[in-house]
Amino acid sequence: MRIVAGDFGGRRLKAVPGMQTRPTTDKVKEAVFNIIGPYFDGGQSLDLFAGSGGLSIEAVSRGVARAVLIDRQYQAIKTIKDNIAVTKAPERFEVIKGDAERILGRLAAQDEHFDWVFLDPPYAKQQIVKDIQHCDALGLLNPGCRIICETDTNANLPATLPGFELIRQQDYGITVITIYQKVTEVG
Repeated sequence: MRIVAGDFGGRRLKAVPGMQTRPTTDKVKEAVFNIIGPYFDGGQSLDLFAGSGGLSIEAVSRGVARAVLIDRQYQAIKTIKDNIAVTKAPERFEVIKGDAERILGRLAAQDEHFDWVFLDPPYAKQQIVKDIQHCDALGLLNPGCRIICETDTNANLPATLPGFELIRQQDYGITVITIYQKVTEVG
């Protein structure tokens, strides 16, 4: 695993030890950023099931100003911190250990708002639609926010989701990337 492009491009990243976390492959990561970017001019990203932190680190490498990474596993948090150290820009990241649902409430209370949200939960525990709706209900999503979902082929995410537009859905073997965009309200 490596950082594909941007300020930190080419640097190697560690995977979380064990079988509980499945890192996004470099091929899929590059495809995702070719769809949503490939480069950014600021903004904030949220990574709800951060694993190794690879998606958020890639986003910051490509110009996202700040990333908030959440995971509940001790080994994942340790790996994320090690991977952030490789960037030599730790001030651009916030790492939070804990349950995503509880932490979302805390982020809302702190008046946080995000431009990109990465959702890559363990395949057996996918609740993507619920997670998107929860983020939206808490007011965490800026207008035009892109939600990048990584699932297996069994997830069958909907083509229509109230308040969101499906931008793209693409299969990469057993992995499916689905990207939604928060619809900007006119009025």
